[in-house]
Amino acid sequence: MGLSVNLQLRQSQSLVITPQLMQAIRLLQMTSLELDRFIEAELEQNPLLERAEAEESARGEAEPQASAPEEGGLDLDAGAEREPAEPDVDLPPYAPESARLATAAAAPEWSAIEERVAATESLEAFIERQIDNRLADERDRFIARVLLGHLDQAGYLVADLGAIAEELGAPPCRIERVLAACQTFEPTGVFARSLRECLALQLAERNRLDPAMQALLDNLALLAARNTAALRLACGVDAEDLAQMVAEIRALDPKPGAAFASEPVEPLVPDVLVRPASDGGWLVELNEANLPRVLIDRASYAQFVGRGDGETRRFVADCLQKANWLVRSLDQRSRTILKVSAEIVRQQEGFLAHGVCALKPLNLRMIADAVGVHESTVSRATAGKTMATPRGIFELKFFFSTALPASGGGEAHSAESVKHRIRTLIAGERPEAVLSDDSIVEMLNSDGIEIARRTVAKYREMMGIASSVQRRREKRAELAS
Repeated sequence: MGLSVNLQLRQSQSLVITPQLMQAIRLLQMTSLELDRFIEAELEQNPLLERAEAEESARGEAEPQASAPEEGGLDLDAGAEREPAEPDVDLPPYAPESARLATAAAAPEWSAIEERVAATESLEAFIERQIDNRLADERDRFIARVLLGHLDQAGYLVADLGAIAEELGAPPCRIERVLAACQTFEPTGVFARSLRECLALQLAERNRLDPAMQALLDNLALLAARNTAALRLACGVDAEDLAQMVAEIRALDPKPGAAFASEPVEPLVPDVLVRPASDGGWLVELNEANLPRVLIDRASYAQFVGRGDGETRRFVADCLQKANWLVRSLDQRSRTILKVSAEIVRQQEGFLAHGVCALKPLNLRMIADAVGVHESTVSRATAGKTMATPRGIFELKFFFSTALPASGGGEAHSAESVKHRIRTLIAGERPEAVLSDDSIVEMLNSDGIEIARRTVAKYREMMGIASSVQRRREKRAELAS
């Protein structure tokens, strides 16, 4: 067998994901907060980028803007200076005049979200003042501050007293004494080492920590299981007294430190706004508050190119290329989110009109086929995004639900609508006729929903609803009281 060397010409195709395409994919998946941090980093690194002012964003650009290419086929033109234009999205028949980006003149009901929430005093600062005012000995104040450093957000002491005594070189009895003094601080229940101790401190302050109540605290597991018969036996009381004791326990605060905020609570700003249209349809817009606007500084580009040397020109050309790609990627991101959101609204128009009971089964493929993109693109466009509707603010993922078959070959039912139906049935059950899972299955089957008993049990547990046995015990206790 002879060996030889020859040249052959072959032509083949392969998919190459360029860095620019990777950037567009990452931007699509980012939440509004992540995108804002990314834009800030780009503004620091690229001298040709600047954030558009609110007035410029509302006024718009005078020069025409070429439409952004579809994802996967981006066309790089480093010499062109493009800026984001208002997307031209073909709307389904239900929304007139085409969906558009929200402008500064958007409806006032969506722009009335408060910009900031006033911060309250932190738990640490509140207890620090009590330590200074109520503990006279300097060493006791030092020990109390060490204990304060081991409190969690709920106000519980999560450290071992023996370890603290060994670390400070203090007698354990002194640590216990300082802890007892700290447990008298406000809010009542702080510095507790367990839920039982926290509730006991609050009951003692109300002078309600009698032997029967102490026995109830010792059997919180039975209370969680709603085993009223075992609780009556353990506490030595009748059903009426037990119901009053349970009501007192429920009136207590199991997390006394949770009311103190260490930092302001940020309001939830939706990414997509849905409003009723004048013709009875729905108008879908992107929220300008979550829509970053960046512009290319043409004056700086002309200055650097006209007066700089070769290295400066190459650097400025690279910055211009990155700036163009960022602007077009942001525009493509807005277009994709708007298209996907508009199709979701079209598919779930019944939910907007009638509520959860009218929610239809929906998956990524159905939206991808309607919009003309890949399923992964729909998944990225809906990740971490929220939609404000007349029925509240929902994550875009909320509108995707598995389908449950209908009896008789009818239209399938959404899992979320079935959960809502189960919750409604249980909420309306009578105390003398608590519905079992089998009874719920029969009622759903009579409504045309084909479902198994194990599925009903799974949905009930996901919604945090107790079993029929536990609900029957609780309702009997309420009737007895």
